[in-house]
Amino acid sequence: MSRIYVVTDVEVDGPTPGENSMLSFASVAIDEHARDIDEFEAVIETLDGATSDAATMAWFKTQPEVLAAATENPKPAAEVISSFINWVRMLPGDPIFVAHPISFDGPWIDFYLREFAGTRLLKGPWVGERLFYEAGMCLRSYASGKLGWPLSKCDTENYLPKWMGYQPHSHRAIDDARGYAKLLITLMTDK
Repeated sequence: MSRIYVVTDVEVDGPTPGENSMLSFASVAIDEHARDIDEFEAVIETLDGATSDAATMAWFKTQPEVLAAATENPKPAAEVISSFINWVRMLPGDPIFVAHPISFDGPWIDFYLREFAGTRLLKGPWVGERLFYEAGMCLRSYASGKLGWPLSKCDTENYLPKWMGYQPHSHRAIDDARGYAKLLITLMTDK
């Protein structure tokens, strides 16, 4: 089977999955030939008992359009995660989770998959089902290797706009996932 890269971005109201909530997330699926396959976007209800981080919410108050996009018409988390799982399983190949960086977005998606569907993000030594093929891909680390840059330089403000398909990094999950998908395509095809 072919590989499908599921480039994902999350927007959250704090740093810790479970203590805080994921507000929205989006994924853009591309194949190993750098072709766009499909997109998924969702806004999620906050978790019962979770709190919002004051510093994160102070930033959101300076970005009202971002907060609106991340909170408008939320759906129950169980419903969203079920739809996401079905979407990933319908992709025409082995799905590989990709995020920039995976160390931030990955734990959020893993927490929600585990909490609301009893599955995991990636394969590991534990018993249970996993949604994605093998280990995920850290796009930030991949960019560092392909570009020969220090990891600390691999950030949206340092990438050429054309590398991200001229997609603004707006902090709306779908915009950012699209930009990162274009970055992955650039790195796979041009560098």
